[in-house]
Amino acid sequence: MRETAYNAYRRSSYVLAHTIISLPALVILSATFAATTFFAVGLAGGSEGFLFFFLTILAAFWAGSSFVTFLSGVVSHVMIGFTVVVAILAYFLLFSGFFIARDRIPLYWLWFHYLSLVKYPYEGVLQNEFEDPTKCFVRGIQMFDSSPLGQVPDAVKINLLKSMSGVLGFNVTAETCVTTGVDILKKQGITEMSKWSCLLITVAWGFLFRVLFYFTLLVGSKNKRR
Repeated sequence: MRETAYNAYRRSSYVLAHTIISLPALVILSATFAATTFFAVGLAGGSEGFLFFFLTILAAFWAGSSFVTFLSGVVSHVMIGFTVVVAILAYFLLFSGFFIARDRIPLYWLWFHYLSLVKYPYEGVLQNEFEDPTKCFVRGIQMFDSSPLGQVPDAVKINLLKSMSGVLGFNVTAETCVTTGVDILKKQGITEMSKWSCLLITVAWGFLFRVLFYFTLLVGSKNKRR
């Protein structure tokens, strides 16, 4: 406070220092979260998948931290700032594509979908999990599990598959793959960009909010460097 009052260093120095000292904590938090989640849940991709998952978590924490830092420069009151952050993050989550697929979001809210900080890491992690086109997630007899027919005996399901084969013109057995990872991504509307593009955009959001934080200090600070 004393150094700021006497204009001892620039606002850019403070923003840079604030950014640097926050990085080690973000790396440790991201590594801990990724290590405990990736293997416990059994996510796919092996070592390369884990590396991308870790980088995505780190980028998401970086973007979120930068966003909160920017809002702290805009809203100086702690409780008001907390309320604003929670409200905006709720909208980020709502329109990220997790609750509502992109294709089902009303056109007048679609712009917020692309502003969501949750959208890009969410889509990147989903692609990291389901990008393998050779991996099958639903086979013939399993397609009935999420319908009222899921309770009928397997023998009846097999007979239904035979009837469907006659109508469709090709053989559908109990082991026929009917849903791949690519199908899941298409159903979620995740077809616009690659997982690495999602990662880079998330990182870019973090840098953008750090720059905006600098401008909030430049405009809002009462101390003017001479």
